[in-house]
Amino acid sequence: MKSKAETENSPVDTIKLAVAALILIGGIFGFYYYGDQPQLYRVLGIVAVAGVAIAVAMTSQQGQALWSFLQDSRTETRKVVWPTRSETWRTTLLVMIVVMIVAIFLWLMDILLGWGVQRLILPGG
Repeated sequence: MKSKAETENSPVDTIKLAVAALILIGGIFGFYYYGDQPQLYRVLGIVAVAGVAIAVAMTSQQGQALWSFLQDSRTETRKVVWPTRSETWRTTLLVMIVVMIVAIFLWLMDILLGWGVQRLILPGG
């Protein structure tokens, strides 16, 4: 169980996240301000600015927690037992067959109910 001190945001972390946000906003502003420059340079600039903003944000406690979460997610993904190619094909085929059966059933129900409503509305027809 985490202590209260571990879950609280320190003012330094808040400042780091604010600086990262300001860097990113500045990069976006620069992207549009230098609209007369070639797009390649502007895109490379925004990618570099985003990298710096992420680097600053990752030095905060929230950034470290995010990095830890991503590493744990990667570890858990590697533990997944993925189906074989034949299992995938069989399951896909089964799903397609069931979808077709349900579609035909709904189509027949639509025809039947449409016929019944027509008979109620137009008793002589």
